[in-house]
Formats: sequence, structure tokens, C-alpha cells
Amino acid sequence: MGAKWESSSFATRCFTAEDFPYHARKNCTSCKCPREAHDVCHEEWVSVRSRLGLKGEESSSPVGFDPRSKGLAWAPPGLPAHKIEEYFSMLPEISVPRLGTPGERYRDRQLAIQLPKQDLARAYCRHLNPKHASSADDFMAARNEIALDIGNVQEVLERDLYCGACHAPLKYGSVAVSASKLDLLYHPACFRCTECKELLVDLAYCVHDDTLFCERHYAEQLKPRCAACDELIFSGEYTKAMNKDWHSGHFCCWQCDESLTGQRYVLREEHPYCIKCYESVFANGCEECNKIIGIDSKDLSYKDKHWHEACFLCNRCRVSLVDKQFGSKVDKIYCGNCYDAQFASRCDGCGEIFRAGTKKMEYKTRQWHEKCFCCVVCKNPIGTKSFIPREQEIYCAGCYEDKFATRCVKCNKIITSGGVTYKNEPWHRDCFTCSNCNNSLAGQRFTSRDDKPYCADCFGELFAKRCTACSKPITGIGGTRFISFEDRHWHNDCFICAGCKTSLVGRGFITDNEDIICPECAKMKLM
Repeated sequence: MGAKWESSSFATRCFTAEDFPYHARKNCTSCKCPREAHDVCHEEWVSVRSRLGLKGEESSSPVGFDPRSKGLAWAPPGLPAHKIEEYFSMLPEISVPRLGTPGERYRDRQLAIQLPKQDLARAYCRHLNPKHASSADDFMAARNEIALDIGNVQEVLERDLYCGACHAPLKYGSVAVSASKLDLLYHPACFRCTECKELLVDLAYCVHDDTLFCERHYAEQLKPRCAACDELIFSGEYTKAMNKDWHSGHFCCWQCDESLTGQRYVLREEHPYCIKCYESVFANGCEECNKIIGIDSKDLSYKDKHWHEACFLCNRCRVSLVDKQFGSKVDKIYCGNCYDAQFASRCDGCGEIFRAGTKKMEYKTRQWHEKCFCCVVCKNPIGTKSFIPREQEIYCAGCYEDKFATRCVKCNKIITSGGVTYKNEPWHRDCFTCSNCNNSLAGQRFTSRDDKPYCADCFGELFAKRCTACSKPITGIGGTRFISFEDRHWHNDCFICAGCKTSLVGRGFITDNEDIICPECAKMKLM
């Protein structure tokens, strides 16, 4: 009967597996995933007691009780419904086999893992040599008689009882799992395999050295298990490889299933491959000869490209590049000399080429050897320090300032900020002062004489005409008007009649010795 696949909203499950694509290993030949990852289970496995080959009734539950009527794939027998819910409330939710939930699929997987059918009945052993059949029968019979049993869930009716695993007290009136082979009680969440730490599926357990195991790990305490077919090995001759046990002939290539016993193989991601499969699946192709780089050849790589050691040659002169400097251009590789001759750029300082592997300093479209990237004045290497380009030359900051920075015409020192320009010449603000009083002229009204700046006050005192009337300087700053007559000068506001004090600006006037008077006052003075 072929495999039947059934879709659902939560998983795809296979219900028969005799013809499922497995050979002498426990992994799918199509996708390479573990057998239990396919959620493989069997209809005949529903009864765990019958699967284990144990005699007696499957259940002592009340007549007519069906776990599925309560939405469960399995329930511990012999308990009323409210105690069943109490039992499951004491377990992790993933371990509760409610229909259509991850808990149901978890139970299916644990049945396949903890209770492998090939351990339980010789009829399922596909790779058991007939001459070892009696050994397998003896092993199974002894296990069923001495070690194998199913736990029983019961109410705790005594006080001062303790869990056989964690040794914590068992609560009076709660439920516990009884393991009759050990005469111990356990919290439901403590009833686990000592080896895999998983809850014992459907309460099936084995005892070895007074310790609980699932059937799988109990059997592995006594017999080796083949890592390929997952069956116990009853022969005295078998293969040990990769820290695992294998039937002779079952240690196979992960790709083609050919036996690797006595053969060379390559281990990749914990899986063995024959040489042929490894090279066809994983080996790189040589860029030069286009042949596979086998495991017996050295694989040289550069930028995701690979070469045989003998093929790692300069594309131009064909010299070997192994352990030599080389350069690449347009997916081709070249020895240092050929690369330099054909592609290397030249230093803007010394004019020599940049050889392969040489450190290069670049700025915009120009480039230098590290030793050539230096100040044109002091010749000191600039390295990673700040620099200033000017035309085709490079200057360090100090030399640039010395050579080109703006200097004050008074003190000859560099103006770094806040300068003043006067007659197209630069001044420090503090240096631009009145030539007479030395007060700063920055932001102030000033004038000049003989190319020297003066503040308004000093200029007036030193050089300006003086008003005949008020004797104060006539500076002209700010557009002040004045009147001159013969050798005398007046401010506009001071040019008034000595008699009536009216302004004579724009009017006729008459001199009277040192005074000036209007015509009316002159007439009155004559009368």
C-alpha cells in the first residue's frame, strides 16, 4: 500500500509508511530530513499496549469512555473526566494531545521516536540477519518481561508521599503516575526519560538500573543502534564512524546511498559523502581549465573564484602566482610586473608606477605614493593630517599660512578672523587705530591725511579749519557745510549777523571790522 497524504490546516500527515522512500537509513531520500519530521504514524499504532506487545486490557476506563469524545487523541485510562483534565493541567500545553493541535502532532512524533516499531516486533526489522533473529527475540522477550511497562495514573490517597524523580512532596488528593516496576509515584510532569528528558509518551516506560527510560534509550543502554536504518544491531560485527554505530554496509553516502565501509569519504555538515558525490555537489570549478577541483587538489580562491594550484597563473606571462603578489583586472589575474606594465597608474609626485600591493594616497583625480604625499615647502609627509591644495601643489597647514595667508600691514602677523580692509590693505581690528590717539577705528567714523587714518576728533584738532565764530574745527565729516570769506571760515550755523543774530547764509552781508552784519543792521548803525 502506498503512502497516503492528507492535507489539513495545520500539517500534512502520512498514515502509512511501508512504501515511504526510505532505504537503509532513517532519513528521507528526497528531502534528507529525519523520518519523524514527516509526522509519520501508523493506524495500527493507536493501541500502545498492543504495540508494545503487552497482554491485558487496554483500558479500565468507565464503559463507553472514548478520549476523542473529549477532544483528545489519548487519555490515561481508569480516570473520571474531571481527573483527566486535572492530569493534563499538570503538563506543558505542548504535551496535551488535543485533536487538531500541535499537542496531537507532538504525541505522534514521540510515539515514533520513543517506541520505534522495529524495536518492538521482529516483523518490522528489515535489516535483521536471520542468524541473529533468535538474539532479537530473546532481547525483546527479556525487555518485555523485566523492564517494559505502562504507568498508571491514580489519585494520591496517602500523606507524606514523595515524587520518585524530584523528591518533592505529592499533594494529597492530587493525581500521580505509578511505576509498578519501581514501586514509585511521580508528578505527571516528572514522569520522563532520563536520557532524552521527554515526557514518557502514553506512560510507556522501561527500567534499567532502577532508572526510567523511554524504550528507545533503554534499548541503547544495552545494544548499539544503526545510525542509518535506526534498527538495533544484534551482530557482533558492525561499523563505527563519526562517533556513531552502523550496520556493516549501512554507512552510506548521504547523496547516493553507496556503502562507505572501507572507502574514503568526506564529512560535510555532519553527513558523509563519497568522493564522487562530494566533488559533483560541492567541489568548485577551476577558472583556468574549467575542470572540477577534486579533494586531492589544493583549491586556491580569490574573490569567489577558484583555481587548481597548477592553474593559478599570470594571465599574461603564465608564471605561477602561488605565494606571490598579484593584481586583478576584469576578472583576470596578473603577476606584479605584468599588472604594473599594463594597468598600473603613476604617482603625481615622483612619476613612478604604483606596484601591486603598494599603499596609495588619493585626492580627487590625483594620487601619490605615501612617501610622496608631502608638503611642497617643508617636504614633510602629510599622511592623515590636514592639508591645503593650491593649483597643482599640496601644502601643510603651517606652510600654507606662512606663504599665502593674509597678514596685517601694521604688525605683519596672520589675520585669522575679524580683519579690516583699508585702501585695499588688510588690518587686524585691533591694529587699525587712529594715527594720533591709537584708539581703534573699527566701526568708527574716521578720515585720513597723507594715507594715515585719524579719528574725527584728532583729525579736527590737527588739520581742520576753525570757525571764526565758535573757534571749533570745521571737519566736513557727515557732509557739514561751511562758509569762507577772505581768510575767515564759519560753520553754516555760525554764519550769523553780529547784531540781530539772523543767519546770513545765502544773503548779502557787510563786514564791520571783525564782525559781519546784515544790511538792515548796517543801516541802523549808520543812522
